[in-house]
Amino acid sequence: MQNLDVISVNIWLIIISLCNLVILFLIIKKFLYKPVKKMLAERQNQLEKTYSDAEEAKLSAENDRKEWSARISQAQNEADSIIENAQTQAKRMGDKLTDDAKRRADGIVKNAEEQAELEKKKAEDSVKKEIADVSVLIAEKMIGREINENDRRNIIDEAIKEIGDSDD
Repeated sequence: MQNLDVISVNIWLIIISLCNLVILFLIIKKFLYKPVKKMLAERQNQLEKTYSDAEEAKLSAENDRKEWSARISQAQNEADSIIENAQTQAKRMGDKLTDDAKRRADGIVKNAEEQAELEKKKAEDSVKKEIADVSVLIAEKMIGREINENDRRNIIDEAIKEIGDSDD
């Protein structure tokens, strides 16, 4: 019967053990569980905030990338437009310079033709005058007398008319 005492159940010991367990549970809950739970909640909030901030940064970066892509595209379009305008202006300027050069060349040719015509007329007049002078001298020698100014004029005019008629 001695073995039965060892196995016996003591109700007071069970109640005290349960009370100790409840008190220990309450102490651990108050001093350990609540602060740990609070710390875990704060940590969870920080993680959520970090993820939220990261997502916002990602969206912001994507928006910035799209904005810069649009700006680069716009700048490229503007550069193409500027180049096209410059080429158009250069072509117009080249055409204008070519037209000016043609006009100047035509003017120079026209002036040269006018100068040549004047020189030709001067040469013709000079030749006519010399022919007239030679004719007068020959006529004076042939006639054997000196011709007065009026006769001389008539002979010169007549000779010039004959020379002019023979040129046509």
